[in-house]
Amino acid sequence: MRNTTLCYIIKDNKCLMLHRTKKENDQSHDKWLGIGGKFEDKESPEDCALREIKEETGLTVTEYRYRGIVTFISDVWETEYMHLFTVTGFRGEVSECDEGDLEWIDVGRLLELPMWEGDRIFLNLLASDSPFFSLKLKYEGEKLSLAVLNGKKIGE
Repeated sequence: MRNTTLCYIIKDNKCLMLHRTKKENDQSHDKWLGIGGKFEDKESPEDCALREIKEETGLTVTEYRYRGIVTFISDVWETEYMHLFTVTGFRGEVSECDEGDLEWIDVGRLLELPMWEGDRIFLNLLASDSPFFSLKLKYEGEKLSLAVLNGKKIGE
């Protein structure tokens, strides 16, 4: 089981997205994601989020909000607890990322990008300003087979 963060950095109705193209054996190759990564020893979710943003974008976060936790269950990968954040304040300039290409995308176009099916669910929750949530996503290979929001199955 692993803990990770995923952060959506918003400015002027655009979101900084990472097109994962540079890492070998990347389970998210050619998909678009927010910014984030794995916890290091003794890190809190906030510590990890701020560090990953600095490492992957060069930006220093000044304002953020912890939005929810997503539990990923898979028949291929280990269970993952992903801590989800939105960032609305930062300083600095975006630098090059060694995991892919960073691009500011209009918020209204995010769901058009190639991404994991479950990402669309939590992006909609973020867009609707949902209160803190717990989302469980079960994948069989790359296909989403179950989504449970705050203990209730989605789609029933």
